[in-house]
Amino acid sequence: MSVNVKEEPGQTVALVVTDRFSMIAFSSVVEPLRLANRLLGRSYYKWTTYSMDGNAVTASNGCQIVVDKSVKELEDADITLLCSGLDVERLPLDPDLGKRLRRLNAMGRTFGAVCTGAYLLARYNLLDGRRCTIHWENLRSLREEFPDVEVTSDIFSIDRNCITCAGGMASLDMMLRLVAIQHGAYLAHEISETALYQNMRSGESAQRHDIESRTGISNAKILDAIRIMDLHIEDPLSCQQLAMTVSLSPRQLERLFRRHFNCTPGQYYLRLRLETARDLLRRTSRPVLDVALACGFASTSHFTKCYRERFLCTPTEERQTYQWANKTQNGPTRPARVTAK
Repeated sequence: MSVNVKEEPGQTVALVVTDRFSMIAFSSVVEPLRLANRLLGRSYYKWTTYSMDGNAVTASNGCQIVVDKSVKELEDADITLLCSGLDVERLPLDPDLGKRLRRLNAMGRTFGAVCTGAYLLARYNLLDGRRCTIHWENLRSLREEFPDVEVTSDIFSIDRNCITCAGGMASLDMMLRLVAIQHGAYLAHEISETALYQNMRSGESAQRHDIESRTGISNAKILDAIRIMDLHIEDPLSCQQLAMTVSLSPRQLERLFRRHFNCTPGQYYLRLRLETARDLLRRTSRPVLDVALACGFASTSHFTKCYRERFLCTPTEERQTYQWANKTQNGPTRPARVTAK
């Protein structure tokens, strides 16, 4: 007598891609699901792709993908992920997408984002009081613009029914973690080996190489000083305070910076603050004065003077030029954050 064994129900995954999305992040979400199906011997995971209007979408690398549906047809998937990429701050918000995401959240469905998609979730008011992550290039601007969101520098974050990922290969780590939760670590390791991915990482892994690797400098005093500078962008320390924190005299610290960077600690610090300011000008709509204060400048006039000396344009000109360049590629600049109804 044959016995009918009831097959475990599968999972549906909705992938919403936006203009100039990250192809590596997108592929790193889909491929682990495909490999899971192959190793399980059945189509446990089924995914559907969506764009805002149902038309093909061009990735940041210039490749196009043909999607299955528009967001107006977004169904009640078990997992819904937004996949975006460059210039996410200037994408127009789609009311239909926001409405459907809020409905999925209310139903307790898993939703989230990869690469820069967390920025869209924040604008849809879906991240307040939650822990999330985003690509390191967008970390500071997301923190500045959405202070009610707990933004981490982890490669991926799981907070209740919300999952976010910094993109790139970290998308693979996040999906392997989800597979491990649903099917056990053995299957996740099998997928990793099939993909020739040797080191599965936990969500708490750092996104960037450490400062030593990025600068090529091993002097512990200099590395400590740079870390402290980065922590005190809004409230810059004096050279004397900086030297004290790393147990050096101001003269010793200056000699080290001149030897390794051909500049004083103050000049290096100023450059770091101005580069942060340029990022905020490009990625947020905050007033110039707010950006100046967030980067440790007491007045707009001083900020403008330093900015012009460094980048050969004023902060206002920087923002106008950057917005114009993006407007010619992506249409109008983004509207304000929406309010949930």
